[in-house]
Amino acid sequence: MKMKFLELIRTAKTFTPGGRPPVEVLADVNLEISKGEFVSVIGHSGCGKSTLLTLIAGLELPTDGSVCFREREIERPGPERAVVFQNHSLLPWRTVLQNVLLAVDAVFARESRAQRKARAERWLDKVGLREHMHKYPHEISGGMKQRAGIARALSMEPEVLLLDEPFGALDALTRAQLQDEVLRLHAENNLTVFMVTHDIDEAVYCSDRIVMMNVGPRATIGQILPVPFARPRERLALMESPAFVHCRTECVRFLYAQKRPGTVASITPVTAPMEGVLAPA
Repeated sequence: MKMKFLELIRTAKTFTPGGRPPVEVLADVNLEISKGEFVSVIGHSGCGKSTLLTLIAGLELPTDGSVCFREREIERPGPERAVVFQNHSLLPWRTVLQNVLLAVDAVFARESRAQRKARAERWLDKVGLREHMHKYPHEISGGMKQRAGIARALSMEPEVLLLDEPFGALDALTRAQLQDEVLRLHAENNLTVFMVTHDIDEAVYCSDRIVMMNVGPRATIGQILPVPFARPRERLALMESPAFVHCRTECVRFLYAQKRPGTVASITPVTAPMEGVLAPA
């Protein structure tokens, strides 16, 4: 029997703020993610998207149910599950290289200093920051800071990359460039990616499946939309296709229905596959 890679089983999370009633954020979340899959989560603010990510990261533990990696419950953070937040979280008094080395030194402490430095430099090279590695965070752009954060996460050689609104604060062009960068790294390294986003176009362009959350409290998965586009993906051809518009419309319909009870939010299949855009059946 094939081992399950990443799984949420009847997962629930309740927060108990001091002096206030408990807040049930998530309830009965069931999701299985395969190795190498790119899954995005969308939903209205407060539906527990980021909470799901922190549970997979091991930064929080579920109140009920379980979150399992390779069929073992996640009880703490681990280098096999790296996180990139919307805020790059670079230490301002360290250079870009020194920030990446923080992760490398923690995970590969047994390697020599030269080996660790080479490892950090290799990942900075992969994200296009070799010429900027000796600069401090205030000396580089927002997009470069996010690239540095991605390099730091990937320098740990994780199996799962967790992205929490990683491009939300960037301009449209930089966002598109970094989306393509992440897709390239996803393909080259057989990464499993779990991304929280508010951007529907981003979710459709990047993902194999889009998980759509019901509104909270006690939010759970409302719909899962398979995204049938082949990889690698060509941005303009994809976004101009009727199939892309269909997927985007299904996401908008679902989100609209969450705020307007009684609106139909059923998923309809793509009925007109486009050569070069949709994956073969």
